[in-house]
Amino acid sequence: MTKTEGAARPLPVPAVFRIDPYVPGKSTAPGVGKIYKLSSNETPLGPSPRAKEAVRAAAEGLEAYPEGTARVLRMAIASKFGLEPQRIVCGAGSDEILHLLATAYLGPDDEGVFTEHGFLVYKIAILAAGGTPVVAPETNVTADVDQILAKVGPRTKIVFLANPNNPTGTYLPNAEVERLADALPPQVLLVLDAAYAEYASQADYAAGEALVRGRENVVMTRTFSKIHGLAAIRLGWCYAPEHVCDAINRIRAPFNTSTAAMAAGLASIADAAHIEASIAHNDQWRDWLSQEIAAFGIEVTPSAGNFLLLRFRGAEEARQADAFLTARGLILRAVAAYGLPDCLRLTVGSEEANRLVVAALADFVATRAKG
Repeated sequence: MTKTEGAARPLPVPAVFRIDPYVPGKSTAPGVGKIYKLSSNETPLGPSPRAKEAVRAAAEGLEAYPEGTARVLRMAIASKFGLEPQRIVCGAGSDEILHLLATAYLGPDDEGVFTEHGFLVYKIAILAAGGTPVVAPETNVTADVDQILAKVGPRTKIVFLANPNNPTGTYLPNAEVERLADALPPQVLLVLDAAYAEYASQADYAAGEALVRGRENVVMTRTFSKIHGLAAIRLGWCYAPEHVCDAINRIRAPFNTSTAAMAAGLASIADAAHIEASIAHNDQWRDWLSQEIAAFGIEVTPSAGNFLLLRFRGAEEARQADAFLTARGLILRAVAAYGLPDCLRLTVGSEEANRLVVAALADFVATRAKG
């Protein structure tokens, strides 16, 4: 027996072992030449050229700590969206903000509610904070306000709602989100995760700024990872009541937003033309992909994001389609972990990638018909 065998050792709190580690979408296809990564909802247009230049310039001061409050970036965000800078907190991606909110508002006897096919990070954040996850069923892969409210009880402290939702692409109209906010007890925090807000062009959609402004228990989170194309640099923010910002600022790391991230965010916000081009590309190709793929008899969920949920005739067929596409360098996202084993999520890619996906799915369906 070695020295360590059978010896006592430090153990994490029991809740840690209830967490299934987050597994990102695939990014490689062994043995395949050119790869088209359509698994992580990354923009095919990439970041603004101005943002790239800002990151290069920021490299000249890497020895210095960042400005700890992200003051200049908060002011730019506030100016862009008509918000109050003192009600904004920045972080290393909106994921960090979600974790900070769970840490600040959940304890061992508390519950956090999220929807059936909601973002996996919610469950992780709730468990990491020592809370209990509570899942509200969805209706037609869409959040259902009545089902959420039915799961809210005396131990509920936080409700997470992705709007639009990842991985389904569905969304709740603003009137329904308002109904949810109105019905929640004042001590329950409603977190509106609007990571894909820029892609949602529906007239009845709202990201949540007005709800935050008019209530003491609503927070909106946003990210620079999607429309801004800055996923690698990790930058996000929230708009919240000042007392919520105070709680987050007390527990966040002192320098949680890097100088390079802040510089890139400032430059990206200023490049409205690049954002508009990204939205226009997504609108065009999301609709085209939806029509082309649906014509093969594959169910496509209407989407308010930069991705589509494709439903096959069962889990086995979804696995076969995934393998078929991967062998051709087209990497989609399997979403069995979200309770959707018969589905794949497809990011809207470049024109080349989009056309290749449609052609490959046509081949897959033809092969399936022969079999």
